[in-house]
Amino acid sequence: VCVSAPAAPTASDATATATAVSSGGASDGGGGGGSGASVPLAQRSELDVSGVDAPLMRDIELLSDMLAEVVERDRPHVHELYRKLRGHGIARAADPNDTEAFEQMKKLAFDLTPHDTRGVMRIFSLALNLVNAAEVHHRLRSMREAELSRPQDKVGPLPMTDDSVRGTVEAILADKDNDANEQRIFDTLMNQKVEIVLTAHPTEVNRKTLLRKYRKITENLAVLDRPDLHPYERSVALTSLRRIVAAIWGSDEIRRRKPTPQQEAAGGNAVIESVLWEAVPAYLRKLDAQCRVSLGRKLPVSANPIRFASWIGGDRDGNPNVTPEVTREVVAHQRLRAARLFLSDMNELYNEIAISSSFSPEMEELAASIVDGYDTKEKYRRVVGHLRKRLVKTMKACEMELAHMGTDSARKAASHASEFVTADRALLGWDDSEAIKSKEDLLQPLMIMYESLIATGFELVAEGRLSDIIRRLEVFGMTLVPLDIREESTRHTVAMDAITRHLGIGSYQEWDEDARLNFLQAELASKRPLFRTRDMEANVMGFDPDIIKTLWTFQAASELQPEALGAYVISQAKTASDVLAVMLLQKQFGMTSQNGNMMRVVPLFETLDDLTNAPDVLSTLFGIPAYAGAILGKQEVMVGYSDSAKDAGRLAACWAQYTSQESMSKVAEEAGIELTFFHGKGGTVGRGGNPALYRAILSHPPRTINGRFRVTEQGEMITQNFGNPAIAERTLDIYTAAVLREAFVKHVEPTDSWRRQMDRVSRVSCADYRGLVREEPRFVPYFRQATPELELGTLNIGSRPAKRNPKGGIESLRAIPWTFAWTQTRAHLSAWLGVGEGLNSDDPKDKEELREMYKNWPWFREICDLIAMILSKTDFSICKNYDDILVDKTPELMGLGEEVRGKLVKTREAIVDITGSHEFVGPHVQLLRASTKIRNPYVDSINVVQAELLKELRNMPEDDDPEMTAEVREIKNVRKDALILSITGIAQGMRNSG
Repeated sequence: VCVSAPAAPTASDATATATAVSSGGASDGGGGGGSGASVPLAQRSELDVSGVDAPLMRDIELLSDMLAEVVERDRPHVHELYRKLRGHGIARAADPNDTEAFEQMKKLAFDLTPHDTRGVMRIFSLALNLVNAAEVHHRLRSMREAELSRPQDKVGPLPMTDDSVRGTVEAILADKDNDANEQRIFDTLMNQKVEIVLTAHPTEVNRKTLLRKYRKITENLAVLDRPDLHPYERSVALTSLRRIVAAIWGSDEIRRRKPTPQQEAAGGNAVIESVLWEAVPAYLRKLDAQCRVSLGRKLPVSANPIRFASWIGGDRDGNPNVTPEVTREVVAHQRLRAARLFLSDMNELYNEIAISSSFSPEMEELAASIVDGYDTKEKYRRVVGHLRKRLVKTMKACEMELAHMGTDSARKAASHASEFVTADRALLGWDDSEAIKSKEDLLQPLMIMYESLIATGFELVAEGRLSDIIRRLEVFGMTLVPLDIREESTRHTVAMDAITRHLGIGSYQEWDEDARLNFLQAELASKRPLFRTRDMEANVMGFDPDIIKTLWTFQAASELQPEALGAYVISQAKTASDVLAVMLLQKQFGMTSQNGNMMRVVPLFETLDDLTNAPDVLSTLFGIPAYAGAILGKQEVMVGYSDSAKDAGRLAACWAQYTSQESMSKVAEEAGIELTFFHGKGGTVGRGGNPALYRAILSHPPRTINGRFRVTEQGEMITQNFGNPAIAERTLDIYTAAVLREAFVKHVEPTDSWRRQMDRVSRVSCADYRGLVREEPRFVPYFRQATPELELGTLNIGSRPAKRNPKGGIESLRAIPWTFAWTQTRAHLSAWLGVGEGLNSDDPKDKEELREMYKNWPWFREICDLIAMILSKTDFSICKNYDDILVDKTPELMGLGEEVRGKLVKTREAIVDITGSHEFVGPHVQLLRASTKIRNPYVDSINVVQAELLKELRNMPEDDDPEMTAEVREIKNVRKDALILSITGIAQGMRNSG
């Protein structure tokens, strides 16, 4: 084992770190989901360095040595500084009570020069990314080995785990509390719908080019695991790894410009093209096989229990960069990419399906209807050849549309997209074909082919590539993903106000809710438009540019294919008129249920008050005949987890979400409306995320899922859950299994006494949270000094501004940077503030009841375990060091820091008291998770250096200051780079950002 100067922990380092045990020290922790090696390392409580985790240690050591070779050759002095810092980190992890290692770490950080600081941060950030790449491979390897270790008769298409469809079906059939049988389970599976919505929330801190390189590292590690590997092949794989590591070290990890919404959309498309395009049909094929084994039934080729959607290019809430033109461009680009992907599939299918006899009558008729085909006897090929031409025409139409848009990104998307097809003789004459406008245009002929093959004895051929293409069509359609549009409610209110003033009937903004509803209902029933749409071009109404932009969004949506769009989400929704206003604006541009192109209108309730009032809003809407008739018996509501937590604190938000969903479900049931909840969760606990997805879905309030589950996947969570084909398949399996199991699970209903207890906890917790965040005048100055909140904008990780209102305070700060800032300092305040006060009580009966609730109520237990996990990730000494270095040495601000840490201690004690555990042992957590036993020596060092960096940068002159010489500017830029590297390094080490 080489331990001289690796860039990530060697096996010996990891062993030393893994032996560090503390129930209250400074190290990170948390996790969830069992102790098997096949679960993510971050969710296991122990690191087995001599057993199942030994290969991981070898992989990390291998990558460490490779990085050490590169860095020692390029920057030996910087590497030596890194080695010393890491050594202090290892010593601190081994004995958190030994303050000497921490003091040495701080002294070393203080003495670093600007250039040395940047170099050291580069090594730490890269090292942690290498650890993550090795862990991804280890997770895949462990999953495969765990399955192969079972007896042959127990090996199935899907893994035998509780959170897989295979394990779930067995659990349902074995559960004597329900009367489920194979048919009922199968019918439930066929009717359920999970939709995963990809969003561009700025939490993926790695550049796309680097993400591809780290994925290549994972793939090369897999090659090295092959038992039949030839020595030359091993040498090639090792050389490839060295080349990638060297290339990463030589590259610029820092985004120099903020991405545009088009670039963000391209990133989302890349996940679909490079991973999900193969992973989705592969998973559905396994699900089909598992249904045959476990349920004795075949999964229909048209079944799609998993779907995808996107906000990227449609989410304009607080983002002025998402314009109607951007939305048009993103949709056109997605259609182009889908056509190209399907054309590639059809080329392969054409080569495979050279059958010249036995066709169904429908197939004969379809082939005869094609007049421009080259194939006469091979009638499947005749149809496929025709569809290929139509796909080429579709691509050319998209290219022309993009070229006419005139933007650089559109021209780039259009260029070279279909040059390769013009050399294929079989595709000549494509310009006389008709472009494919909808999924059905392609699906209908493919289904005739599929059914013909089945009917004529060629089932094996039908179940090959053709079934994969059909399944892709069912999931992705001809647009890759339908695009949601999101806009803030006041934008619509302002637009409606301008319209009513233009009509001379008063100020919509000044009307009360009843007056607004009366006006909106009357206009929805009217056949005349509010104004002539063509008047917008010259703006003869004299509307403000922002109002015209809002109206043009509806105009743009009306011109797109209905299947290209999903939901119209109204953020900050508060009233029924907020929903009706959007419906009326759609009607103005011809988007109605009668025309078949109305986007479903989805209110997003995201504050405590809005969640509380949400059931009344739905009751009002369902009581309006025009609305109830337009929605065709279906309503979707989005629940805002991150903003509600930022508004009221974690506990109060969780209880408001629970009771609001309960009440909304009752309102919908009484009105005969099928209600779907759209869960707007972030990746972190502070923003509503839950790393143990299966249990999280099962712990939702009773009768609120009902086989329908829509949820956002954001930022780095997209990469973690869908960045690799095998892990993507596993994620899809967990989602499918959880929603299936939830339909049969016997939910624990909270007693009246438990509800009263939660009311008390919520009230006290919210008061404590708001008392500090909203009412304490010292808090905003403290927050901005003690965290890198003001500096986060330098990351360039998203196109959207950090604030809805640039001049606002904490209330206008988005939930993502709010959480990100506290994650960086290891305080994690946004996830636990108010919890300690809420769970504490002078009445012993309250504490006894809380223990009873934890023991017997899965929803409450899940909340407590998640908070325990996040508490175990806090680091008292690290966050105090930020205070010591950055916060003004006034009694008021320094005293506030002590108060915050006092609340942290009180919260830890309250959780320990309720859970009955002194080590936060539970399904989610031990104080030292396996993965953080490896990472902490690195993250600790980065934290200490980051605090020094923030101090130095804040003491430097502003860019327009006369003291800002060229030399000083260069030093400042170097420190800025180092700060960005420190932020990304901590995010990688903690495995989450915002």
